[in-house]
Amino acid sequence: MHTTLPTATTPLATASDAATPAKTDQTRFRVLGAISFSHFLNDMIQSLILAIYPLLKGEFSLSFVQIGLITLTYQITASLLQPLVGLYTDKHPKPYSLAFGMGATLVGLLLLSVAPSFGVVLLAAALVGTGSSVFHPESSRIARMASGGQHGLAQAIFQVGGSMGSAVGPLLAAAIVIPRGQSAVAWFGLAALVAISVLWQIGGWYKQQQLAGFGPKKKTAAAAHGLLPRRIVIWAFLVLMVLVFSKFFYLSSISSYYIFFLMSKFHLSVQSAQVYLFVFLFAVAIGTLAGGPIGDRIGRKLVIWVSILGVAPFTLALPYANLMWTGVLTFVVGFILASAFPAIIVFAQELLPGKIGAVSGMFFGFAFGMGGIGAAVLGALADTHGIGYVYHLCAYLPLLGIFAVFLPNVERPRRQMAGAHS
Repeated sequence: MHTTLPTATTPLATASDAATPAKTDQTRFRVLGAISFSHFLNDMIQSLILAIYPLLKGEFSLSFVQIGLITLTYQITASLLQPLVGLYTDKHPKPYSLAFGMGATLVGLLLLSVAPSFGVVLLAAALVGTGSSVFHPESSRIARMASGGQHGLAQAIFQVGGSMGSAVGPLLAAAIVIPRGQSAVAWFGLAALVAISVLWQIGGWYKQQQLAGFGPKKKTAAAAHGLLPRRIVIWAFLVLMVLVFSKFFYLSSISSYYIFFLMSKFHLSVQSAQVYLFVFLFAVAIGTLAGGPIGDRIGRKLVIWVSILGVAPFTLALPYANLMWTGVLTFVVGFILASAFPAIIVFAQELLPGKIGAVSGMFFGFAFGMGGIGAAVLGALADTHGIGYVYHLCAYLPLLGIFAVFLPNVERPRRQMAGAHS
């Protein structure tokens, strides 16, 4: 990628630049574009693991439970480490940690390409999860730093890169890995190397922000704007966790088993089923990009409410649809459901404004954990009751979106306070 980013030897802005909004805006969006591109590469690599499940299933004679364990290993590794990484870097920023985290992903990818046994596959998945545990909380922090106050938009730009990467991964797997076998996974190491290069430049920009005083030194001032009592914050976090559970448990049924569902119900080939998975994941990308700026405009609570509960009619209809309507419904489900997560992340960050890394790590980690547990549980159900049963059961999960009514109205008081201080 031939992107020019501010580095450790290239100051972000001179004194004259600080008085020029256009230049500041240009730099901000350049950084957001770079972190989104890195997210694209990171999640493309991650989705590759999901996309080659049919290949691994045949290569190692795996059951659906073992397929679920691969996802569980990757997701749990990421979910357990992400909050710890975020909490640590809130106090001790590590500008170049993103590049080192991607290095762990690269090692895991190369190990997966030569894995001789199921145990080594699990180890490779754990290494990829470790890289992800560093990437997400720190990247989310950088997106907020570069937002210029448009936090929902910045979070959406950052997340849409990951969603697009997740969508493209299965197509590349179908074109490159499935025809050539497990060893072809190593070619995706080139994507990891590109990501390491871009993330190193982003680390330089991040370091310049630290030198300029943006970071932990301002945490105390940011935290002083917290308006809600602790009990309300805790309650809001619990409600958000329920919503994340419903969203990612359902998404796990699609990302891990949608290919098998289509192959079982409609007798599609692996390659054809992966095209349908791409359509779903592409819809997720569009929904992710839409959710952030819409939340900035109309309020994040409303976006969360509509995007989770509003998808229920479509998930309930999905198990009964023919092939054409299955494609249409999964596109609608992906679009609506994905719009919630940028709003959830920013909503949570505003509840604890002085702990951006910890909050981001907590929610990305919890989301990954729910995806991993969901994959394992749903794999066991698929083995005992059939893949169709999984989709009938998961169709009811979005009804948990009703809990969004219990979220506090934090955005109106913050606007009023901003007006009072102006």
